Parts: sequence; structure tokens; C-alpha cells
Amino acid sequence: MERRKFVQLTGLGLTFSMAPSLFNSCKMNDVPAYLKNHSGLYATNPLEAARQWFIDAKFGLFLHYGLYSLHGRGEWVQFRENIHVGEYEKLKEKFTAEKFDADFIANLAVEAEMKYVNITTRHHDSFCLFNTKTTDFNSVQSAAKRDLVEELAVACEKRGLGLCLYYSHGRDWRHPHAPNNDRWGGSARPKYDEEEPYYAYGENHDLNMYIDYMHEQLTELLTQYGPIASIWLDGYGTPVSGPIEKFRIPETYELIRKLQPQSLISAKWGYTGTEDYYAPEYHWLENNADKTRQMVQSGKPIEICTNIAGWGYTKEMDGKHRGADSIIENLKYAAKFNANLLLNTAPLPDGSIDKQDIHSLKQTGQTIRKDGWPV
Repeated sequence: MERRKFVQLTGLGLTFSMAPSLFNSCKMNDVPAYLKNHSGLYATNPLEAARQWFIDAKFGLFLHYGLYSLHGRGEWVQFRENIHVGEYEKLKEKFTAEKFDADFIANLAVEAEMKYVNITTRHHDSFCLFNTKTTDFNSVQSAAKRDLVEELAVACEKRGLGLCLYYSHGRDWRHPHAPNNDRWGGSARPKYDEEEPYYAYGENHDLNMYIDYMHEQLTELLTQYGPIASIWLDGYGTPVSGPIEKFRIPETYELIRKLQPQSLISAKWGYTGTEDYYAPEYHWLENNADKTRQMVQSGKPIEICTNIAGWGYTKEMDGKHRGADSIIENLKYAAKFNANLLLNTAPLPDGSIDKQDIHSLKQTGQTIRKDGWPV
């Protein structure tokens, strides 16, 4: 794929860089492809148009893919096994993503009656699946030499799917100035027996450097890939464990609103109350009755996320993935809350989708087309 050309957007004075084939809809007077059924409202209130689209969408595909996939022991393998930064980063040279097929993924989402796709642009290990100038710890400078976010953006645009971008905001196990365990909880860092030489400590540690780094990356994500349906922030447990004001979250939200006014913002239960929708994990609802009640009473849209067989690829689950009947039950549960279901499949180390999941997702789509949406 050719590298990007620059397209000057009207109205915001911003420069969006993108692949030549990307996004005829990127002029601010045009409607993003995924919002075509809400074009009238988009003309006067882009954010409200996006909210209405999201409520109507009902069902989305989640993709947890990264260096951790190569280990096959879940996306928290670095943390759980206390793998040091220098050792973990060696995986970059083995990350080929040779069978990551964005067109196949987008087609599968359509067959499953999903209306959007969410990919882990950067998980807690800090490895980026996009082209970034902030670090060489990314897929373009890995063995893959590919920008997977760009490829998925092109595929989603072709099919009118919303592209949502997962971003680990609160937790980072690589950046020297991300939250350390001495002042923050929520699994801020692995619990190494000795100090990790990659991290800054004490007076040398400056959280603002990490916040600035995140803002640079979010700017890249919001200016390189056309219309983004949602920025999906994760790592919730770390900011809420300490003085949350140090994370400058209102500034982060202001940045997102400025760069893409229609892009929805979520952060699990929410940090400031100004998020556009709640995004709790499936099992949280029964374990947090008070928060669940507040969430439902708020009137905001809700998205419940769950997985078919773990978040990141887990080899021991091979052949044991949940089937279509179970997914339909998930959709029924979400419907009780008038919520969307964000369903995760974990690509294999080479980037391909598990064959069992392919079958289950296609069967789910067939059931929805035959019987209607589960209620």
C-alpha cells in the first residue's frame, strides 16, 4: 500500500494524513460512511448523530491482537509472568502478522450482523499496531512492517462499518514515565523482584511526560485514519487508584472532541461523567450492583464487552471456544440493558481468525437474519 497523502480539512484547520484510497467522506461537509443513515442529524449535530448510530448498531467485533499473541497465554502475559521490558520487546522481531487480513475481518463482521470493529491499537504492553513517530515499538517497525490500523480502516470504510480504537490510557508497562507501583495501583506495573531499568523512579519520574506521549499518539490515531467512530479507553483501574486529576483527563477529552467532533468517548464506568457511553465488562454487572443501577438510570448508551475464549490469544483454549448459541445468549443479556454487545475474538499469532470463531460468528449472523435480534 502506498504511503499517505495529505488532505486539508475545512473547518478545523487540521491536516489528516491517510492512504490515497481512504475516505472520500473525510471532508467535513461529507458524512462518514458508517453514519450515512444519520446524515440529516450529522449536518447539525455530528456527536448526536454518532450516539444514535451507536444505539442502533447493537453489535460490534472486538480484536485483541499484539505481541502477547505470540506467547499464547493471554494479553496480560508480561504482567503475570513478570517479563522484563528488554526481554519482552524481542517479540517485535517475531511479529509478522502474515495472515492478518483486514478485508476478511470486515467481511466477517458484516456476515455476523455487526456494525463496527474495535481493535487494540495499543494494549498495556505499549506495542502499537499503527504508524507512530513517538516510538519504534510498533508494527510498522516490527517484522510485519505493516500498519494494521490503516489496513482495517480501509476495510471498514469500504463496508460502512464504524472503526473504534481501543487505547490503553491508564496503564502502560513500558513507557518510563507511566504510573509506577509506588504511587498507583490497578496493576500499574509488573511486580518485578528488582527495579526495571527501563522505568523512571522517584524525582526522575514525570507523569506529564506520559500524558503528553499519549496525546501525541491519540492525535496520530485521530488524524491518520479518517473518521473514527469511538476512542475506547482502557486501563481504568490505575487512574482511579490514585489522584485522578494528575491524568489530565478533561484535556484528553478536549483533544478528541477537537480533532473528531463525532467520535464517541468511553472509559469503562467513566472518569468524569462526560463520556458518551458506558463500556463495562460482562462480568462486572453482577459484581457491581450499585454502579450498574447508576449506569442504567443515567440514560446513556451502554456497551457490554465479553470474549469468545479469552481476550488475547490463549492456546489452551484451542477447540474450546464458545459457539453461536452462547453468543446469542450474550446478545439477549445485553438487550436487557438496551445495550450493545462488543464481542471479542483473539487473532492467532499470525493474525488469522480462529476457525471455530469464524463458524460461530457466521452462524450468529444467520440466526439474527432468520429470527431477528435477540430480546
